Amino acid sequence: MSKEVIIPALGESISSGILSSWKVADGSFVELDQPIYELETDKITQEGLAEESGIISLLVQEGEEVEIGATVAQIDESAEKPGSGVIESREPEKSKTIPAEENADPKRILDDVDKSKKSIDESLFSRPTGEEQNKRHSPAVRKLLEETGLDSKKIKGTGKDGRVTKADVLEAKQAPSEEIAELPAAHCAPLQTSDYTRRPMSPIRKRIAARLVEAQQTAAILSTFNEVDLSAVIKLRKTHQEAFLKSNGIKLGFMSFFIKAVVHGLKSVPGINVRIEGEELIENHYYDISVAVGTEKGLVVPVVRKCDQLSFAEIEQSIINFAEKARSGGITLEDMQGGCFTITNGGIYGSMLSTPIINPPQSGILGMHSIQERPVVRDGEIVIRPMMYLALSYDHRVVDGKEAVTFLVKIKEAIEDPARLALGI
Repeated sequence: MSKEVIIPALGESISSGILSSWKVADGSFVELDQPIYELETDKITQEGLAEESGIISLLVQEGEEVEIGATVAQIDESAEKPGSGVIESREPEKSKTIPAEENADPKRILDDVDKSKKSIDESLFSRPTGEEQNKRHSPAVRKLLEETGLDSKKIKGTGKDGRVTKADVLEAKQAPSEEIAELPAAHCAPLQTSDYTRRPMSPIRKRIAARLVEAQQTAAILSTFNEVDLSAVIKLRKTHQEAFLKSNGIKLGFMSFFIKAVVHGLKSVPGINVRIEGEELIENHYYDISVAVGTEKGLVVPVVRKCDQLSFAEIEQSIINFAEKARSGGITLEDMQGGCFTITNGGIYGSMLSTPIINPPQSGILGMHSIQERPVVRDGEIVIRPMMYLALSYDHRVVDGKEAVTFLVKIKEAIEDPARLALGI
């Protein structure tokens, strides 16, 4: 009996993913709970585990998009692990002896032994037949090879361990027959010329691109801007950094101030803390803030829970923990679900100003930017202050301009006078 390997549900907003790699070979024996594939979505990269032990048959190729609930492989539960069976005790077969002849020729006997040894060597080390080689391919590749009549031995495989993929067969089909054996893996390796380099878009980048376009097409995104003076926060950090580090083992950063300021703003303007579900407007009464973290594979947005109840130290520690998990690939879908507002900091990369895209189904996102010393007017005098531009993008379908501007002003006031965060004013 075979057990189907099915792509599990990963969350309400995820309907498909890219099967980026198989961690096992087609026809190999897998153990229960052994990682067998890697699935990439626009939010996370997740491993799939074997639910049974047995021989696995792969049904889809690496790089293919698969729907949630799709069957991607089958595991034959009745198959035994190679080498695990009990070796039965058998009487040794009687060896065939050369009939004794009174006048047996010793040279002829040695020649017969050499021929027998050569026959054994050839059976042990001969190349597999075409039929045996075809068994190593996935069912989809075998079917395509039969339809096209192509010889898999003449096709350069670009899959794991050099296996021939469906894309390899399709490309070979388009090429002249005499060039099949020389085909380069152009669709998976960068093509570089003197003027440009062409490389394929990664699966997760494709999904991110699709999600961003979807966000812009389904929401009425509008942005409003302001600038904030960081003098008070910088002074507070400088005054208390040593004691904070000694007490908590971590440094006091800027992000905890902005998270607290966002919570302050959401409490003051609850119309920002909303989301659309069908024809209903849902107002959140909690303050779980999503914080964008950059990784090699793209941006992930883990959620810091109950920020209204956390201390500055707890917020800073949560951000550090998420950053480490994200960059090591250990972030989970649960870590990124349920946020009600997002903060992204392009300033760490030197961005001076940008218009961030909201993170559906949320209705707002705050963009932080680089801190720059600029001349500003204070009490009729020109002074130099550390300034930062802030950008608030919001869904104009549910958030009015007055609410958006008021919210951003509340954040500005809280950052320029941090005592407001302690006093709740």
